[in-house]
Amino acid sequence: MPGIDFDKLRKEIPMEEVLNLLDFEPTQQSGDQWYGPCPLHPSTTSRPRHFSVNVAIDRYRCHKCHSQGNQLELWAAFTKLSLYRAAIHLCQQLGREVPWVRRW
Repeated sequence: MPGIDFDKLRKEIPMEEVLNLLDFEPTQQSGDQWYGPCPLHPSTTSRPRHFSVNVAIDRYRCHKCHSQGNQLELWAAFTKLSLYRAAIHLCQQLGREVPWVRRW
């Protein structure tokens, strides 16, 4: 099984693109920090704010389900795929080439 250059993939795919795929709509924004309902579980309040994401540094955290990480980890958690398979799936969803690791 060929390897994936995860660093390159994280640099090429910003958090905002993943949030768009998840139909995330923030209920509040403060600069690069966005708040809203967690895309990983249903919300029980009318104005959920337990999910926060910093789009400048591509990191998220849900203060309810305690999921946290970068954009690839968010996609893996959402799709319930391994990080390897989630990276391939994300590239397919965005119409991008998978950055395979090529050994010489």
